[in-house]
Amino acid sequence: MFLSCGDNLFDLFADSEAADVSHIALNGRIGGSALNVALGLARLGHRSAFFSKVSSDLFGQRIKAFMDREAIDRRLLIDTDRNTTLAMVSLSQGGTPRYDFYIEGTADRSIDPGEIPTSLPDDLVAIHLAGSYSTVAEPTASALAKLAAQEHGRRFISYDPNIRASVVPDLDVWRSRIGATIPFATMVKASEEDLEQVYPGRKPEDVLAGWLEAGASLAIVTLGDKGAMAMTRGGVRCTAPGLSVTVADTVGAGDTFQATLLARLFESGRLSAEGVANLSQDDLSELLTFSVRAAALTCSRRGADLPRRADLGLPPLA
Repeated sequence: MFLSCGDNLFDLFADSEAADVSHIALNGRIGGSALNVALGLARLGHRSAFFSKVSSDLFGQRIKAFMDREAIDRRLLIDTDRNTTLAMVSLSQGGTPRYDFYIEGTADRSIDPGEIPTSLPDDLVAIHLAGSYSTVAEPTASALAKLAAQEHGRRFISYDPNIRASVVPDLDVWRSRIGATIPFATMVKASEEDLEQVYPGRKPEDVLAGWLEAGASLAIVTLGDKGAMAMTRGGVRCTAPGLSVTVADTVGAGDTFQATLLARLFESGRLSAEGVANLSQDDLSELLTFSVRAAALTCSRRGADLPRRADLGLPPLA
């Protein structure tokens, strides 16, 4: 079983073409990087669970019903009366989203370190920490840091910083949290945009090499329509080209990439620090290329509509 930890919210897409400026039509879709990764793994046929606080409000009720529909295990959820986080999403002409969050005191930002479970299911093989704001906004940031430290060495831990500077504008805070989290992570994946914000002027390959030196076994950067690049602790470096698709938007593309990475590593028997450190050039190329293809498919759809196995030409799991 996989466990994804962090944000859950509603993305609210505004109708920018409304003729009457006195009202806005909103199209709400369930989102949040951590919940998207849990969804991606479930849709790829894997047992997937989610850990966060979820509101009892209308949005939270929909999130729980959505998890049930998508077969995402919610036994580790913490119930709260705090409101659900809302994200207003505006899209550029190329489909790149800008997020404006309604987030102060909301459910997924209020996990206390004392609420981290001291024991997790025995069949849990990997934990994913989705950055967004979850790993930098307190008290949730300290709670997830406690979880990473507790489970380090016991389970595969993946980490995506997923910078949201509109929530926490101080990039020094992001740099500090990333630096503190990397030593507990087996695999780290970030976008080129993330690296440009947090490490301006540094080459992506230099950042990845630094993450490997800090303790990660596999470090990856996604490059948008240019594909992806990865480096392993074993010394293998690989790039995969991007795919040309008609982009509806890029919401959920990085989360699709992340979920696909985890699923493919598990299915190939390489979901371990040693397994990813010793990936061959061919294995790493296949992993990146397939994950790029899955992310491109999500880009062709509106919102975080992550693919199922059949969408990617994969047979059902035995």
